[in-house]
Amino acid sequence: MQIWVGLGNPGTQYAMNRHNVGFMAVDLIADMHRFPPPKKQFQGWVQEGRIGTEKIVLLKPATFMNESGRSVGEAMRFYKLAPQDVTVFHDELDLAPMKVKVKRGGGNAGHNGLRSTDAHIGAEFRRVRIGIGHPGHKDRVHGYVLGNYHKSEMNALADMLGAIGAEAEWLARGDDARFMNEVALRLAD
Repeated sequence: MQIWVGLGNPGTQYAMNRHNVGFMAVDLIADMHRFPPPKKQFQGWVQEGRIGTEKIVLLKPATFMNESGRSVGEAMRFYKLAPQDVTVFHDELDLAPMKVKVKRGGGNAGHNGLRSTDAHIGAEFRRVRIGIGHPGHKDRVHGYVLGNYHKSEMNALADMLGAIGAEAEWLARGDDARFMNEVALRLAD
């Protein structure tokens, strides 16, 4: 069993924020892989299903970004899993928009959702880093990540999220390199 966490902020006013791309990825995975409707649990929304042969628990913390780790830690303890069984989908300033990279462990790069998760479960979880690009100056970061995607980005966003959903089985199998490669190939078309 694995827990896949989408980071974001609850509420319709945040739905299209760059900071919510983790929520968007988990929602699309749930739709593409026909997970049942979400239920309230672990201070968030939970959907349980299968991707390939793997049982996956999708989690969207309802605690707001800065407290995401509370929800993740509660779910991890309930299922008696280790940080290595947790995958977190999140926005990444240091990656070009619509690029997708996977890594295990590492720092938080100032991301409060990652910082909170790290504080509650340790740093050894897998991260699916979804590029949003950098606005150019650190003073503009807050407004940028909490800003909505532009209309001109919607097709690329839909393609990137669709690629993540379509190739999720590689992630479920633990083949991070193949997942990244297949997503990149889909986006190169």
